[in-house]
This record gives sequence, structure tokens and C-alpha cells, in this order.
Amino acid sequence: MAPLEQWNTPSQPAGAEAAKSDKQGVDRPTDGRMLTNEQFHRLADVPPEAEWFANIENHHTRRNYQNDVRDFVQFIGMEGQEEFRVVARAHLIAWRQDLKNRGLAPATIRRKLSALTSLFDYLCEQNAITHNPVKGVQRPKEGTNEGKTPALSDDQARLLLRQPATDTLQGKRDRAILAALLYMGLRREELCKLKVRDFHTREGLMHLKLERKGGKIRYEAVNPTTVTFITEYLRAAGHEEELNAPLFRPVKMKTSQQADTPLHTNTIMHLVKKYAKEAGVFFPGCSPHAMRATAATNALNHGADIAKVQDWLGHANIATTRLYDKRGRRPEESPTFKVEY
Repeated sequence: MAPLEQWNTPSQPAGAEAAKSDKQGVDRPTDGRMLTNEQFHRLADVPPEAEWFANIENHHTRRNYQNDVRDFVQFIGMEGQEEFRVVARAHLIAWRQDLKNRGLAPATIRRKLSALTSLFDYLCEQNAITHNPVKGVQRPKEGTNEGKTPALSDDQARLLLRQPATDTLQGKRDRAILAALLYMGLRREELCKLKVRDFHTREGLMHLKLERKGGKIRYEAVNPTTVTFITEYLRAAGHEEELNAPLFRPVKMKTSQQADTPLHTNTIMHLVKKYAKEAGVFFPGCSPHAMRATAATNALNHGADIAKVQDWLGHANIATTRLYDKRGRRPEESPTFKVEY
């Protein structure tokens, strides 16, 4: 079966009749049309399955959904994209059972079924099929209403923030990064995409312009402590006026290389683990996402409205935010600490 990702931008036709280059170097048809006949018909022939795939902007989601759809296609032995139109609910149920037999986690199986749901919903919208066969296929239950990502206590978070050196550029940068993670609940991808211009004043308060999942743009107010740490870092780094430069960038590269080099997401993972070990608060699963869980849990514990926390974190579903709500099940309030003999 031809892969969905093969349908990219239309290929440029050969021949003098087809096109000429404009001032930007883009090939244009000589008759004034923006597309040549070949390009026009090629786009008209793009199957809706490929349109759905092309509309997924986030590259992580696209990669995961691509793997999920490929897994399903291989399981049922699909030979052509037109066979999507004859997929029945029984095919999905059999695939779900196969995923269970392979020992995949319930969350992974749910995600794979969600990928197929998204695809078939789109095919329904395009009138390519009459119904979504994934509807009615039960998802495996997680077995708990708590998130798997552990969070730091308030004391542990404070201890972690004290670890970076305050007299070095790298220390100032790392402290600002940890503050952004712990006070704002940023994803590491969001943090690495930040430019200097994204740290700016709106309505009298410092904000960060964030690119959320799916390319959504959000402006979030910055906690005063984080404002202080980012400001101190920028002054020490000396690139506060380079508005198009990455906000957080390597400190051991030559200045000319630093200007356009953002930190890699793996660097964020490394420094979180490094400082957690130095602070003595490291645990299995300690990661930038654990810092995000810490921020969410802390905000809810201190009275933040859960709907606002959902919006603040960029969760599409409030059920995801509830996983961080520990207010009704604080471990220190467990009856186990009331037992005396």
C-alpha cells in the first residue's frame, strides 16, 4: 500500500510549456494560472486519507499517528487506500485485542484507537465513508484516576531551584529554565521554541508567547520569580536586544553559532535530571514533564480554578487536568497516619 506521506506538495512538471520562474524563484504556469494542469489534477486526485495526514501540523503527533495507522494497515493486510472504505468495527476490535496480546499499555492502545478515530472522522466529513467504524469500540480502562507522572513536593521544588550556580551564565540560564518549568508548567518543546521577542510586556505584565500543540498561540503571564530569573539570565548573556534569537541557547558555543541555535529538548531533559540528582530529589520518571505535573498540582493545591489550569496548561480535555488534582487524596492525610497501637 502506498504510504499516506507520499502525497506532499505537487511535483514541478517538466517542459517549457509548463512553467516559468517568478521573482521569488517559484515556477509558475505561463498562462497566468498559479497551478499547471498537471499540478491541478494531481491535487484533485489526493485521497482524503492523505489530506487528513497532511493537516496534522504537530510533527510528534503526525509521526505517532503515522505509526498507528501503519500498524493497523499491516494488521488487516490492507493493500490500497480505497480499502479504508470497507473497514468494519470487527476489524478494529480484532486489532485492539492484538494490541492487548502484545502487552501494550492501556494508554498506548487508547492513543492508537484515537488516531484511527481521527482518520475515520475526517473520511466521514469528506463523504468518503458513511460512518466511523471506531465508534462503539471500547477503549481499555487505565484502572486509576491519577496521572502516572509524579510531582515534586513544594520543599523539593524549592530545593531544585537552588541548585544552579548564581554566579555563572550557565547557572543563571538553567535556573531560569527550571523556573519556567516549575512556575509555568511549560512543555520542553514549548520552552525550546521561545525567542527573545516572546518574553515581553502585555497589559503591564510580562508574558511569554507560547506555541502550543497543534500550532496554537497563547500568551501566558509570567510568575514574578520567573521574570526575575529570565531577566538576570538575559542581561548576563547579553542578547536581550536580539529579538529573533532563541531565548534559551547554548553557552559553550561561539557567539556566531549561538545566535541561531536553540537548546535541544534533550538538553532540557539532561539538566532537569542533573539538578534533581544534585538536590537529592531524583526519582524514576523525573523529567521536564514531572516539573509540569508539579506546577499543575501546586496551582490546584493553592486554590487555582481547575478550568483555568486546563487553559493554562493547554489541555484539550479537562479530564487530563483532573489527573493532577490531588486535593481529595493528599497522601499526608491518609488514615494510615492516624493508626496507633
